[in-house]
Amino acid sequence: MVERNYRVAAGPSRHGGEVDLILRDRDGTLVFVEVRARADRRHGGAAASVTGAKQRRLVYAAQHYLLRWASPPPCRFDVVAIDGDALEWLQGAFEAS
Repeated sequence: MVERNYRVAAGPSRHGGEVDLILRDRDGTLVFVEVRARADRRHGGAAASVTGAKQRRLVYAAQHYLLRWASPPPCRFDVVAIDGDALEWLQGAFEAS
């Protein structure tokens, strides 16, 4: 694990962002992970709760984190979705567009 609960503020009138986990994959890729838990899959489940707005806040925090790198490594965004007792790791769940 590289970092846990990385937070960045955007200003007094804007939401910042938080990345639950920042990991390094074996190939050197920096992985920004959002962990979501729900009691069950009603209303779409944990993965569906990572909305477009949440994705934008994650990307914002990741971009801020990457400012410390002169030459950033390859990156990806994963989601760990926990629905009741079921855990699913969605690699490359969304793009930073």
